[in-house]
Amino acid sequence: MRSSVKLGIAAALSILLSFYNLSLAFAVDITEVTSPGGIKAWLIEDRSNPIISMKFAFSGGSSVDPNGKEGLANLVAATIDEGAGDLGSQAFQAKLNDLSISLGFDAGREFFSGELVTLKKNKATAFKLLNLSLTSPRFDEEPVERIRTQITLVLQQRQDDPGYKAQATLRDLYYPSHVYGRPNDGTPESLKKIAVPDMKNYLRENIARANLTVAVVGDIDAEELGSLLDQAFDGIAQKAKLFSIPEAKPAIKGGTIILDEDIPQSEVLMAQAGIARDDPDYYAAFIVNHILGGGSFSSRLYQEVREKRGLAYSVGSYLSLLDQAPLLMASVATQNERVAETVRIMKEQWSLMAEEGPGEEELRDAKTYLTGSFPLSFTSTGRVANILLAMQLNDLGIDYLDRRNEYLESVSLADAKRVAKRLFDTDALTVVIAGRPEGIEQQTPLTTAP
Repeated sequence: MRSSVKLGIAAALSILLSFYNLSLAFAVDITEVTSPGGIKAWLIEDRSNPIISMKFAFSGGSSVDPNGKEGLANLVAATIDEGAGDLGSQAFQAKLNDLSISLGFDAGREFFSGELVTLKKNKATAFKLLNLSLTSPRFDEEPVERIRTQITLVLQQRQDDPGYKAQATLRDLYYPSHVYGRPNDGTPESLKKIAVPDMKNYLRENIARANLTVAVVGDIDAEELGSLLDQAFDGIAQKAKLFSIPEAKPAIKGGTIILDEDIPQSEVLMAQAGIARDDPDYYAAFIVNHILGGGSFSSRLYQEVREKRGLAYSVGSYLSLLDQAPLLMASVATQNERVAETVRIMKEQWSLMAEEGPGEEELRDAKTYLTGSFPLSFTSTGRVANILLAMQLNDLGIDYLDRRNEYLESVSLADAKRVAKRLFDTDALTVVIAGRPEGIEQQTPLTTAP
């Protein structure tokens, strides 16, 4: 069974990419493919190059790591392609290299994901190697211990990174008893407790057809893809172990936390509760945040902090969209003696946006940029596959690319002002500073109701 949606944005893509001297490498025609074995995928055929890019994800990620063994999903992702079947680590990697096949895995908080990129002529071998990784990883002692050591060294180095310390502190304070409060990559102590049986158990419980999402872009048609999907995911479980991630509201709000670091420039992180991706006000929030701090050179924060006062080289805000813990965040790094002024100005802009919202010209310019720059996301098969995967994971619909700009254009000035007032809350803004800032004092955050 297949359904196809021809997207009207293709013509606009062609015009805009021509303006930027880029070529439209594919027709934006998404086909939903169902393999003979029942595996579904979204496909964009691109015949311009003999390359196939596939992105896929299994729900779960590090959120299902057992207590005390944080970092399990990440260790599995880092070692799953270090030998599989009758191929040891070196032989497996050599086969990938010899055939120019790129295969990699990653463990985020909510998804265990992978990427496969191959020349069309090597597709059979590429999909077979992917299948071996998922169903018969060796987890031999040498590669497991080598990669465990590498991850441990990275974790130890992070302990001296002020920016990482600020992030970890905010995470610990916001979610002290939630899986989001745990380090995604684990700790040196938790990594020591992870054994090969734990790694095999992770795959057995969490890698399944029922929680699989697939996106493919490249030189392949639906029929070919269907048979390759069955080959790639043959042998994995039908259903994954049931799990749910509870809603995670920040345990604190407001206040200023100072982490004493003997450095000349402080790292500043600001956060408050945000807005979910499926919230009806999301697109208005997306635009309003772009105006405040997400728009790089054009944003208010950039203009006020860098251009007018030269307080920092870079400053910005962004929407963090974890399913159960959306946040609105901002970050900046500045000299210790300028931290107080920088934080004051950022809070002033936060309050101003809440009280007055954006202006009509700001809204128009933001829409022009966000709709006009969107086609530049379509400059490689890998980037397009990422977009297709995200569309599915966020339940945006197969015709989202055709409707995305309409959602943005439909945001009125009244909508933007209303959502700005709803979204920005200076009193709830928690500030974490790693450094030795002058002229600013620590303030204990308020605890929120359970």
